[in-house]
Order: sequence, then C-alpha cells, then structure tokens
Amino acid sequence: MRVMMLSWEYPPRIVGGISPHVYDLSQELQRKGIEVHVVTKATPNAPDEETEPSGVQVHRVHLAEKPNDFLHEIQLLNQATDARVRQLLEDWRPGGQPTIFHAHDWLSLDAARELKYEYKLPMVATVHATESGRHGGIFNDTQRYIHEQEYWLTYEAWRIIVCSEFMKSETCRLFDSPADKVDVIYNGVNIDRFEFEWSEKDRAAHRAKLALPTEKIVMYVGRFVREKGIQVLLNAANVVLAQEPDTKFLIVGGGNRERFESFLDWAGLREKVLFTGFMANRSLHQLYRVADVAVFPSLYEPFGIVALEGMAAGAAVVTSDAGGLKEVVLHDKTGTLTYVGNPESLAWGILHVLRDPERANRLAENAKKRLRTDFEWPRIADQTIEVYNRVWAEFLGSYWADQTVWPVTPGAAERAEELHLREKAKEPAVIERPRPRIGPLVAPMLDEQDEEEEREGLPL
Repeated sequence: MRVMMLSWEYPPRIVGGISPHVYDLSQELQRKGIEVHVVTKATPNAPDEETEPSGVQVHRVHLAEKPNDFLHEIQLLNQATDARVRQLLEDWRPGGQPTIFHAHDWLSLDAARELKYEYKLPMVATVHATESGRHGGIFNDTQRYIHEQEYWLTYEAWRIIVCSEFMKSETCRLFDSPADKVDVIYNGVNIDRFEFEWSEKDRAAHRAKLALPTEKIVMYVGRFVREKGIQVLLNAANVVLAQEPDTKFLIVGGGNRERFESFLDWAGLREKVLFTGFMANRSLHQLYRVADVAVFPSLYEPFGIVALEGMAAGAAVVTSDAGGLKEVVLHDKTGTLTYVGNPESLAWGILHVLRDPERANRLAENAKKRLRTDFEWPRIADQTIEVYNRVWAEFLGSYWADQTVWPVTPGAAERAEELHLREKAKEPAVIERPRPRIGPLVAPMLDEQDEEEEREGLPL
C-alpha cells in the first residue's frame, strides 16, 4: 500500500497542529509497512526532496509566483502539488501498487480532487477542524468560501477521518456527511519524548528561572487566537491569585500579544504572568515538567493534543469542556474539566489542583496509563491502515476500478494514453477554482500566525 499525504505544512514548516499530526502518523505508518509520500509546501532550511530515516519520502514544492493573499497562496500550492504528484504517479503507474490520496483539511482539496478524478484513484480526507467551529459561525465571504471547500472535501472523500466523536457530530451536522462514512480515530502523543533523564537539581534550577521558590506554576500552551481561550485564563488569574497569591502564570506560544499585554497592565497582573514566546521540543517539554498545572481553556477544540502532551509530561491537566476535550480528559479520573468560557469555573479547577496535590498526582498517574491504551501512535496507525484497506477493497469492487488508469483492470494503459497523462505530468498544473474577492480586512485562516512563526522541530 502506498499513501500520498497531501498537507500544506510538515516539519520543519509548522504553523498549526496539522504538521505534527501528519509527521507522527506518517512515521508510524511507514514503520508498519505503508509506503508514505508527503507532498507539502517548500520551506527554508529543508530539502525539496528528502527521504527521512524512517523511510518517509517528503516532496516539498514551490509556488509558481508570489501570492496576493492567503487563499491565492493555497491555490498556487495546490497547483504545485498537483504537478509533483503527477510526476510521481507516472513513475509508479505501470507497477499498479495500491495507491491512495490522503488529504488533510480543505487546504489540500483542489489537488486531491483533480488527481482523484483524472486517475480514478480513491481519496481519504482528514477534517482537523471547521471554519464554522473556529469562528462560531460563518460571517463573511472568505469564511463562506472555506466552509464550501470543507463541504466538498467531505463530499469527495471515499471516507472521512475525524479526531473525536465531537468532530464526527460537527462534520455530519455542517456538511450533511453520512454518519457511516465518518471514522473516528483519536490523535496521539509520543510519550517517549517526555521521558528524558532530568535530575531534580537541574529541574529546580530551570524552575528558578521562571518563578520564585514559593510560587506554583500554572502553564498555558497554544496559539494566540480567540478560540484557544487565553482571555478566559487571564480573567481567571485574579480569582486564583486572590486565594493563592503565590502563583505564576506561564503563557507559551507565538502570535500578536499586544492586547493581552495591555490587559495585564490594566488588571495589575504584570508581575504574575510571563509570556515565554514560541517553544518546541525539549525546551517545551521541560516547561511541562516544572508546571504544577497545565491549563487549556479552549472555546473550540476538535480534540486537544496539548492536553495529551501535558498528560505525557506528568502534569495535572485542567481544561474546558469544549468539543473533543471531554473525550481526552475524563473529569476527576484523568484531569479536571471546567465550563467553557467561564473564568470562575476555570479558576475553581485550577485552585482544586493547587490545593490538593495528592489528588492531582493521582489524576496525572491515571492519565499516563490511559495514554498507553488509547492515544499511542501504533494504535492510531493500525486504525488508519484499516481505513485504507477498506477503501482500497471497496474501490476494487466499484465501477471506478473499471475506469481507473491504474493497472488493476483491463484497458488501464489505453485509458491513460487517451488522457495524455504522461504529457500532462511534464507541464505546469493549472487548477482553476473560483475564489472570493478578498478585501483588506480579511485575515488568513490562522489569524495571528504568520510565516515568521514557523520553526524547526516538532512542537506540541
């Protein structure tokens, strides 16, 4: 089985959560015998063509021109992706090895759809989040366009993968997807990354750089966008400090924080809140291991990988009950849930942990046990392979197999010749898709994130 992973980001290019997800999934699929090719956007300090130590093959493509805006960038990326994938497919086509396209979010739709119809090969799609969920509805032309692209992604996919029962419900509700077309496969975490040797002396020294010896540390990790709920945490901070004044809040992440800085001055929190900036890999893992509480107050959360990461590091986790977080964190068993968008409830959850370290340790131990059973990548890869095998078997039994250019049925070579596929693979791809007119107030999908915040390494 060969899988073409189509993703707009992949390490070292990291903008959001898709990049680490595609990386970890690809590594584990390759270990289990799936031939994985990732086609993604080129980024500085990374080769255009690379075979990783695991065997995953990465193909990084360049845009044909400088984009005018974010949606134009995605259109150009899909054109470049289409062109590179065609070259690969033409090299492979005579062998006839089972080959599936796996598109991650609407950002890869156009190329995946074009290739699907021309080669008559099946496509699987992972919906990581929805535009409606991120913004609490659809309110402008750009959001309407993205929402429509998300609909077509779910429509065109042979099967849809989502990361939680919450996302399955949302996908079915927003896009009228049949429930039996949607597979729930949880996201995962690599626990081994958090279990490095670190002496208590070194831990104490690192902690002393962040807080006073008497202070307890409450830590947040995430992007500086509305749906991640930093504003809820900052509103809860004074409630916590009124009862536990020896508390320090660490805010980890990249983005525009001017409005949060202004709030700190207004609320008198300047000395109690520390913005660390973007952090990844061991530096971030160390922060998790010095924190007394890891807090994730999201307003919208399809899953909540950061909660898994906090658990993997052994931190006591407090989250909102938004979306998939209810499936990741089991209240009073593996963590503490609080009411979404409610600073008082969040403050209660933080105080509940700070004042009862015995309970906090018990929940942290339970959480780590559950990680080993429900959220390890080998299990997730096995579930994903089951989807691939089902899709390929259904494909071979469908009328599409009689029309494909892949040599699994008689006449495939002739059909490919009629379509001039070899000639097309040598030409620049042109995928014409209507785009909404974008005014000066339209922001990219990731809001505060921009290119300068991409970092090498694997963030959590």
